[in-house]
Amino acid sequence: MKIKIGSKNQVKIKAATDAVKLYPNIFPNPEMESVHVEVDQFGHPKTLKDTLAGAIQRAKESFKDCAFSFGIEGGMMEVPFTKTGYMEVGACAIYDGKNIYLGLSPAFEWPKKVTDMILTSEADASQAFRQLGYTSSKKLGGEAGGIIGFLTDQRLTREEQTKHSIIMALIQLERPNLYK
Repeated sequence: MKIKIGSKNQVKIKAATDAVKLYPNIFPNPEMESVHVEVDQFGHPKTLKDTLAGAIQRAKESFKDCAFSFGIEGGMMEVPFTKTGYMEVGACAIYDGKNIYLGLSPAFEWPKKVTDMILTSEADASQAFRQLGYTSSKKLGGEAGGIIGFLTDQRLTREEQTKHSIIMALIQLERPNLYK
């Protein structure tokens, strides 16, 4: 069974591959293929709607000659009672050519200065962390653990966070009788 991932990001590919292995009844003999996808989203999504739209667009754009396609996107969403008013969340959209299945990851709050830089489009999260002197790394999001790994001292990695969003999206595929 061919499954496409709308990204060339190695963290997203590994998370999707690992998640699919947990569901042999849904994905017998999976063949995973990553596909470069151009998305309309420029910069860091700043709303849950934009984050989900980016994941859906990635899933739909990568759906060709396959049974399922996965779109994975990270972005911010407004969350009341937080210090900044926002939290970062990962979204997964799984597309079967007809239906979209959505899942979200655990969410976390960026440091205030990072949130401000993202909201003003001054920098993405990796750039903000570097410019603010929190790290000297060029691209935290692409390194082992990602920024969430950095913030949690590797207690939760970006790959695991992404995998959680995929598992949440798979609930409706695994238990379709509950979602008729």
